[in-house]
Amino acid sequence: MDIDIAHLKEWIGREDTASEQLTPAVVRRFAATLDLQADEKIGAPAPAMIHLCLGQPCVPEAALGPDGHPARGGFLPPVPLPRRMWAGGALVFHGPICVGDLVTRRSTITDVSLKQGRSGPLCFVTVSHEIFSNGRLALTERQDIVYRGNDTFPPTSSVTAPPPAPAPQAEHMRQLTPTATLLFRYSALTFNGHRIHYDTPYATEVEGYPGLIVHGPLQATLLVQFAQALRNQPPARFSFRSTATIFDTADFTLNAETQGDKMALWAAQSGGPIAMQATAEW
Repeated sequence: MDIDIAHLKEWIGREDTASEQLTPAVVRRFAATLDLQADEKIGAPAPAMIHLCLGQPCVPEAALGPDGHPARGGFLPPVPLPRRMWAGGALVFHGPICVGDLVTRRSTITDVSLKQGRSGPLCFVTVSHEIFSNGRLALTERQDIVYRGNDTFPPTSSVTAPPPAPAPQAEHMRQLTPTATLLFRYSALTFNGHRIHYDTPYATEVEGYPGLIVHGPLQATLLVQFAQALRNQPPARFSFRSTATIFDTADFTLNAETQGDKMALWAAQSGGPIAMQATAEW
């Protein structure tokens, strides 16, 4: 497939802005989905990562592609590769988002690049977000999105690669069950129509996966909340990278190792390799 990277790079610098009030109802639903205790009073600090539930693109049903994502073009470049995933990112927390605040997301495309992977071309799009809470900068975020082709799962290659090593045991570990209800509720919270997260027949029969996929943003959110629970304080910085996929076919674990003022974290399917690797700093 020919990809006109020069054309796609014309999207660099494109901006998008959206605002939404953080209501007590959103906090209640976020906390219920993640089994958190949260203060719903107006003015109370909201749970970390709740910004991912606010100001998300709201596209009419007729403008969605067959996978449930918005059709290509608009704010994000029209990359002609069918599969889109959240590959990683980094966040800096400047202050809390408070219940009742008007939260504004200002997004800018900062880079578009093309690489060659084992299964074909990969197109990476980097988006920078500034999140304001009642006009005050609450956090900055870099989001790395990767587009790839309709390769099979697991990815095929002319060279047989050795199986990845299982994730190591951790100083701190929490086991979770990725139920269909959890994945559906998180999709609803973030207004994410991507069918691989809640439509089992589509995920298995059309895209060829063994089950539903646990969202990258959900894994990142759970790791941030896990780090905060261990230190009894939200991190000031958090960075992460997705390295494998977690499905709803088995439990998965959140893992953490203390490293001074930092904490190394990872998520992994039970018995599987590291699926998301992260660092939290205070």
